[in-house]
Order: sequence, then C-alpha cells, then structure tokens
Amino acid sequence: MEKLRIRSVFGTRPEAIKMAPLVKELSSRAGIQSLCCVTAQHRQMLDSVLEVFHIQPDRDLDIMTPRQTLSSITSRCLLGMDAAIEALKPDMILVHGDTSTTFAGALSAFYHQVPVGHVEAGLRTYDKYSPFPEEMNRKLVSAIADLYFCPTANNRENLLREGISQGIFVTGNTVIDALHTTVREDHRFSNEKLDRLLYGEKKILLVTCHRRENYGEPMRNIMLALRQIAEEDPDVELVYPVHLSPVVREAVDKYLRGAPRVHLIDPLPADDMHNLMARSYLVLTDSGGLQEEAPALGKPVLVMRRETERPEAVAAGTVKLCGVVQDDIVTMAQRLIHDRQAYEEMAHAVNPYGDGRACVRIADAIEWHFGLRTERPEEFGA
Repeated sequence: MEKLRIRSVFGTRPEAIKMAPLVKELSSRAGIQSLCCVTAQHRQMLDSVLEVFHIQPDRDLDIMTPRQTLSSITSRCLLGMDAAIEALKPDMILVHGDTSTTFAGALSAFYHQVPVGHVEAGLRTYDKYSPFPEEMNRKLVSAIADLYFCPTANNRENLLREGISQGIFVTGNTVIDALHTTVREDHRFSNEKLDRLLYGEKKILLVTCHRRENYGEPMRNIMLALRQIAEEDPDVELVYPVHLSPVVREAVDKYLRGAPRVHLIDPLPADDMHNLMARSYLVLTDSGGLQEEAPALGKPVLVMRRETERPEAVAAGTVKLCGVVQDDIVTMAQRLIHDRQAYEEMAHAVNPYGDGRACVRIADAIEWHFGLRTERPEEFGA
C-alpha cells in the first residue's frame, strides 16, 4: 500500500516550534510519508527552529521581503503553494494556528481540493481585530478544514458553537511536546550573556512584545512599564529577545535602550528560549505561545494584552491579563516580584495545555481518519 503523503506547512518561528515535533512523529509512522513545506514568512527566526529540530523541508517558498504587508505575505504564499501542491499532491495538508501562512496554506489546499488538518484549532477571542490578523485567520481556516486538532475541550466547545461537529479531536498542545525535547539542566546558551546571568540571585523577567494590535500607544505604555519595573527594583533583571519587526525595534530603541538592568538581545533559537524561560522568575508577554509554554515550566505569566484566546490558563491561575496601561503592568508585576504567596499560587497552578503526547494523538487521528487504524484515538483529558 502506498504511504499517505501528509504535508505540514508553516512559516513563522512559533508555528515551527509547535509543528516540529509533529513532523518528527509523522516521520516515525510506517504508513505515512511526512513532508514539510515552509513559506519562510519569518526567514531568520524560522531557520533557527529548523536547525534546532533537525528538519529539512522538501519545499521552501522563501517569501519574506523587507517590510512585507499582510497582502504580500498572503499572495506570495498562495502562488508558492500552487507549485508545491501540483508537484506532489498530498493526501492532506496540515496548517497550524492563525498566521497568514496558515490561512494561505489552507486556502491553497482548498483550491486544489486537498483535505486540511488544522493544528491548534478552535481558539477564539470573538474580536476580529484582536489579535489582528490572527483571529480572522483562524476562523477562516475553521471554515475550510476537515480535521480539527484542539488543544483543550474549551477549544472544541468554540467550534461546536459555530456549527462544526465533525472531525474534532482534543489533543493537548504540541508545544508541550516540544518543551520535553528542548529543556535540559545542562543547556548552554548560544548567547554567552545568558550563561552569565545570576539566575539564583536575581529575579530574571523574560519579556516578549511584538503584536500588531499593540503598535503605537499600547507599545509605548508597555515599554515605559518595563523600564519602570527595571529602574525601581535592583533585584530584578529584564531579558528581552527583541522581535525583528522594524516597528518593535524602533519602540525598543526609543524607550528601553540604555535602561538599567535591561538586556536587549536578538531573537533566540527555540532551545535557548525554552531554557531561558525555565530559568526565569516571571514572564511578561503579548505572545500566545508563551501563555502555554511558561505554565508547563511553573512560571507565572502576565499577558500584556486586553484579552486572550487562551482563557483556560487564566481560569487555571497560571496566567493573568494585565492589559496595556503602564500603571497596571507595573502594579501586577511588582506584586508577583514582592508577594511570595501570590507568586506561588500562580507558579503551582496546574497547566491545562497538555501532557507531551499531543503529536501522538494527532498522528493517531490522521491514521484513523484514513483507515490505517480501527479505533478512534483517546483524547487529552478523557
């Protein structure tokens, strides 16, 4: 019997981190030919993940251009995917999450009548402009997909409310699988500055901030809050791997460059980022993925956004929304820095996002869908 051709499509660093362990798991299955197409929506940051996980794509669309727009990303993805699908028509295309690559990959698969599996399906804020453009990307992919791999039962409920009832599997989040392979006590960082940080003596605050909806006044407020936190507490050091976006870098240079106890570094490889997170005291972020990763490592997360599509973490107590107002960010961060009980309550809350077997469940579900196994796979949390 000819092997199933399953092509994973991704283009950004967060997608790559979450899809890499799935590409590996699919490769281990005797009945599956695991293919990998990258769009390189984020060239440099994507390549570092491919290197860490030893993944060699069979197709690289290399679409990234200086100051690219959402329209240029989407159109270049669509055109590149045409050739990728026509060269070797896969039995299914897997896309992840909510990027422009995700939407374009799913749309291209639909145009070619290739089934789509959506990894990390069912996340919602119900505000189409926040996060932008991610909220609409994932809703549009939901309209196209055939299989839905939901991290949590709450994500499944979101799909059911929208009238989607077939092809749903609750799997846990693949990022937990990735962490199980990257975090090690003997890890040595590629950036020597990180090896020299006084992790046991100082409270290391890991920071990321890059979302489009935070451009402008919200980002200014965030940067000023971060500077105030660092200036007011000598026991705190901030480590900020700065996103390559020119807009983000301009804001960082204006408000944080030269601030005391603030370490501005380039984006980190996935293994460095995970190990830095594991050694940090607290995470401040507007990212989605860190809301899942940090709790798995026992690290409280303050989300510098007005809402989150990951309410499970808020309900579990591992994550708190602190918004984008300077005083609110400072107040909530300083409480966790100085109030040990408040910190421990968040650090020891149960992570709702998985047990490190999401990729096994997804691969099992794909095999079941195509008739390679007889029993529907058991779901996460069942």
